[in-house]
Amino acid sequence: MPLQQDLAARFAARDRESGASFLALVLMEEVGELAEAIRRGEREDAQKECADVAFMAFSIANVLGVDLEEAIRAKFLARSDKDVTKSWTDLPPR
Repeated sequence: MPLQQDLAARFAARDRESGASFLALVLMEEVGELAEAIRRGEREDAQKECADVAFMAFSIANVLGVDLEEAIRAKFLARSDKDVTKSWTDLPPR
């Protein structure tokens, strides 16, 4: 079973009770924790926070009825690298 379905089977009822707006706030909190772990150079914490961010994105997608894998494939993999990154104008120098 795909990951999104596994998560939905276990957490969808609670996620629906919480609602997409609340879950979005939790997602923002997790993104902040990820940014902090990256800033501190704490790889293990960053790994855990990446999982938290992905989990919350799946939770929101499940509440909204979005197939997240399909949405990512359509938005990023079906387009050229140049098209995907065209708005990334303030990247740090290499």
